[in-house]
Amino acid sequence: MIRIQREDFDPGREMEALSAGRTDIGALVSFTGLVRADDGLAALELEHYPAMAQKELETIEEEARRRWRITDCLVIHRHGKLEPGERIVLVVTASAHRGDAFAAAEFLMDYLKTRAPFWKQVEYADRKTWVEAKSSDDALAERWTLPDGRDEAAE
Repeated sequence: MIRIQREDFDPGREMEALSAGRTDIGALVSFTGLVRADDGLAALELEHYPAMAQKELETIEEEARRRWRITDCLVIHRHGKLEPGERIVLVVTASAHRGDAFAAAEFLMDYLKTRAPFWKQVEYADRKTWVEAKSSDDALAERWTLPDGRDEAAE
């Protein structure tokens, strides 16, 4: 399930809803991303094209389901103006075994950091600037690429 929303979310409630009444889940892995106040950051503004972002995130969720034996998955990504300490993203993966749940969650987060169609603008007391891609994030995402250079998620 993919949700792109302006509203905050409660990670505990989301995980409970995903796993309630399920006896086929042996592992529930979650990641919650928060806005950091690096270098005096006052706010982070996330923009997106709704239909495009929804479709792209659904595509990558399908890829995670093909690559690992996950029984369920949830991705919530917020948009709009967020302040330090606020939640940005939640990724929850459920599986019978922890290895699949951990790998799928990492794969989804690497994708969200490098390829998801969200544009981020950071606001400081004296300026605003768009966030550029980080080579460190790209390097982490490389582990999901085939030896011949093709991106498995794109196929």
